[in-house]
Amino acid sequence: MNQTYSKSEKLRKLILILIPILITQLGLFSMNFFDITMSGHYSPADLAGVAIGSSIWLPVFTGLSGILLAVTPIVAHLVGSKQSENVAFSVIQGLYLSIFIAFVVILIGSFTLDPLLIGMNLEPHVRQIAHDYLVSLSFGMIPLFAYNVLRSFIDALGKTRTTMIITMTSLPINALLNYLFIFGKYRFPELGGVGSGVATAITYWIITLIAIYIIHKHHLFSKFLVFKTFYRFSFSKWREILGIGVPIGLSIFFETSIFAAVTLLMSGFDTNIIASHQAAMNFATFLYMLPLSISMALTILVGFEVGAGRLGDAKEYSWLGVGIALLLATFCGIVLLLFRTKIAGLYTNDPAVINLTAHFLLYALFFQLSDAIQAPVQGSLRGYKDVNVTFVMSLISYWVIGLPLGYVMANYTGFGAFGYWIGLIFGLAAGAICLSSRLIWVQKRKYQPHSMKKS
Repeated sequence: MNQTYSKSEKLRKLILILIPILITQLGLFSMNFFDITMSGHYSPADLAGVAIGSSIWLPVFTGLSGILLAVTPIVAHLVGSKQSENVAFSVIQGLYLSIFIAFVVILIGSFTLDPLLIGMNLEPHVRQIAHDYLVSLSFGMIPLFAYNVLRSFIDALGKTRTTMIITMTSLPINALLNYLFIFGKYRFPELGGVGSGVATAITYWIITLIAIYIIHKHHLFSKFLVFKTFYRFSFSKWREILGIGVPIGLSIFFETSIFAAVTLLMSGFDTNIIASHQAAMNFATFLYMLPLSISMALTILVGFEVGAGRLGDAKEYSWLGVGIALLLATFCGIVLLLFRTKIAGLYTNDPAVINLTAHFLLYALFFQLSDAIQAPVQGSLRGYKDVNVTFVMSLISYWVIGLPLGYVMANYTGFGAFGYWIGLIFGLAAGAICLSSRLIWVQKRKYQPHSMKKS
């Protein structure tokens, strides 16, 4: 990446890095989107089962993969400070750590999955679908976590278009495999919603193998010699990755797990409400890919500028990203308001579920503004490697403010299931305020020019 000298150059650079990240995120999310929507067209029970399975899996995956996102600022700082010879070692240690984390998750899941689903008080058929979906998905866990490290390495170099191409290549494969395994076409087994888990696991292997091949063969990446040298385990490097990554992962987990917690608390409602809640939440998560992608782009750009000692440029990138996110949030809010019923129809043909989903989507309008602030701000803080305070802020915002308020609104007012969404709105707003305050402090107090070494 090159240094920029004006706001217009920074805007172009941000967009150049952002657009491939956004397409990649939408592509990865589309795998989950295809899982839920195609299962919904198989039956409402399969929609509910796969959606519940996804709500359990996503906070686990995003929280733990958040740990591996530490590779992005680490590599960005190394490249920005012209220490490229140390990049391969960091990436390989990240891969070792990713495989270790995947094995631990599989081991813990083998003991906790059944008690968790039994405790949700689901209909037996829905519970079985959720269980089998998660078991089938687990066969792709190791390559998925490894891919997150490889992607972090590629993106940290500013080559986000590469990961975009990898994802978009695999997306039609995932959709085809879903079609074959869910509906049993062309002599494939008819597995219903469980088939989407099988299809997605296979796709995870495909994108990981493609990434390994590109990094090994393409000159933009092969010059870093990532797979040329065998490195022993380095627990000191693991400590560095975990020192940055664990707070990142916890911050993401606190945010995403609150949605899973809401699903658990809503398990006492009937299947139509659960299905509509999950469909609306799935689309809200789809829209979240916009500020999330901006966040990831800012981690790369801010990390590169801080590594090079250009603090003024890092600050400009931070707030430019927030401004873009707010503009996009306004547009998404208008789309939700005007087309919420048609959006609901993407998930199911059941009229009752469509009406309930459209109602839930009205509340998703208010998610957009808070997400447009807190996600880019959090990405900038990661670029500064300032991660410890932010996860505490996330814990308070979502679990001390958002979830208890939602529980009260759902159980002691007339809002019913919608009360949980009101609590989420307040939790996200609190997170946006706290994180913005932290970024301002970091830029004014923690990172002063005299505290940095010029490269």
